[in-house]
Amino acid sequence: MKKTMMFALAVLVCAGVAMAQTYTMGTGIQGIDKLGAHQNGGRGCVGCHTPHSGARGNGGTMMWDVASQTFISAPTVGESGDEALWGQDIGPVIGLGSIATGTAGAFPVDFTELETKPRIKTGVVMCLSCHDGNVAKGAMMTNQSFEQAAGLLPPGYGEQPIPTLLGYDGGSTGNYTNDHPIGPEANLSGLSIRNYLALDANKTRVVAGTSFAGSTYQTFQQNYGLPTTIGSRSGAGLAVETTMTSVNDAYVVCTTCHTPHSMYTASAGNTNPIATLTTGTFPSYFFIAAPYNPGADVAGGTKASSATQFCRQCHFTGAGGSNEGSNILGIATAF
Repeated sequence: MKKTMMFALAVLVCAGVAMAQTYTMGTGIQGIDKLGAHQNGGRGCVGCHTPHSGARGNGGTMMWDVASQTFISAPTVGESGDEALWGQDIGPVIGLGSIATGTAGAFPVDFTELETKPRIKTGVVMCLSCHDGNVAKGAMMTNQSFEQAAGLLPPGYGEQPIPTLLGYDGGSTGNYTNDHPIGPEANLSGLSIRNYLALDANKTRVVAGTSFAGSTYQTFQQNYGLPTTIGSRSGAGLAVETTMTSVNDAYVVCTTCHTPHSMYTASAGNTNPIATLTTGTFPSYFFIAAPYNPGADVAGGTKASSATQFCRQCHFTGAGGSNEGSNILGIATAF
């Protein structure tokens, strides 16, 4: 009996070690499908993408026609379903005309600019077609973070539900001023990181500038990474348009920070090194497309949490800026 119990204990220990080895650094959520909340109660991919007929394939009936500024019963080309097989009705969001984000609504997003600024559609409107809650009701949404509802958050969070509907979050309906600034006004012109960055030759993404090598911003990349600015995944990161004249114009959209396809993992790559590693999977939460672990062990303050480092990619200097931007060097990141 004792031998049997010891064998069972050894198996459990080995299983625990194997689970801990899922991540290159740190520990996070385990044993949940990577889509997490975007499994949509089992509906899965077709909750957002429909293989046939766009939003009509998901039961949508009314679409917003930009040309006539009215709702019509059939989508116009490029408005729904014709891009990424999008299966949500984006008409109600476009029908808002605009939203005002950030403090005092100082960062407006104009939905009439979809043709000239395509990332507003793919990186804002498509997200709000589920996450608005004001005019777009989000069919599968419970307005509470999946991680919280499933008891997957690290200790320290409060008991009140974490809203997931931005325009219906418990305050005044349709209020976006308590949401992070997005849109063309939320650009790099006011951030010090612009000094280290540039637009690539084709003006499709942000890359390292001539002053990046040897800078404290490069030191930050070596300690954490720059997956949101320099190393962003294809079609994501900061929004860039071919009409831009400077990297100062690159701006934030929802998909700058979030990916809809992986709720709790972030991976390193050759163009996206994390702490100098080009392979490996790191813990994340809330569909953030970078290492982001609010439960990271900061060893009594001698390490910086990856959740804090994520924000410091943009907020590199100034109030609450990075260690490296304050010339405090040698603080490793806890993943």
